[in-house]
Amino acid sequence: MARGPKKHLKRVAAPKHWMLDKLTGVFAPRPSTGPHKLRECLPLIIFLRNRLKYALTGDEVKKICMQRFIKIDGKVRTDITYPAGFMDVISIEKTGEHFRLIYDVKGRFTVHRITAEEAKYKLCKVKKILIGTKGIPHLVTHDARTIRYPDPLIKVNDTVRIDLETGKITDFIKFDTGNLCMVTGGANLGRIGVITNRERHPGSFDVVHVKDSTGNSFATRLSNIFVIGKVRSGFVLVAVDRRVESEFGAMMITYGFDL
Repeated sequence: MARGPKKHLKRVAAPKHWMLDKLTGVFAPRPSTGPHKLRECLPLIIFLRNRLKYALTGDEVKKICMQRFIKIDGKVRTDITYPAGFMDVISIEKTGEHFRLIYDVKGRFTVHRITAEEAKYKLCKVKKILIGTKGIPHLVTHDARTIRYPDPLIKVNDTVRIDLETGKITDFIKFDTGNLCMVTGGANLGRIGVITNRERHPGSFDVVHVKDSTGNSFATRLSNIFVIGKVRSGFVLVAVDRRVESEFGAMMITYGFDL
């Protein structure tokens, strides 16, 4: 007889991108239920202990979190197994540090430091648009946010920029050919490129063709594409706003885009 959700996760069954060694123990921290899936998230304990090295043990991570030093997307989180995911902003007030979770070229979450100004917003992919009770339009994002009364021009697969303090949409980027995107799933996880074509397959998965900075083309499912900016006449306008360039600038130079 089942007694609620599972509480354990064997270390060998944990996602590979957590980069846990096999010999340190039998178990891995099982992420709590939250806005990101188990295999697409990074628990807070792994970020603080294994990535930042701010703690040596799980107990030390618990002491840090229970002092309410850690914020994710502007909200204090005391759960050490809270599932942080793609584009989440992790803030440590005590040290004045801010991080955004994004993928590296090998599809692993990287420690990407950002400024306090950049930590005020995040980008979210629109997963669903629906009409709720009393005819109120709703929009659901990839991190399980529900936003009422969105701009009628925003459609599924577009990317919205959200002010973390108010939770309101301040800008959006359309899912169009010629725009810059990052792959968030599949064999090409972590790659950045320009959308060149979209193949529609009714009843199956739509396929998107992407061209990266070296001129190599690859294809992936539409559900794996996350639009992060606009490309016009060779210049990259990341996330509509020039201020975001400092955040993605190093990454774009790595991929060879001209800023």
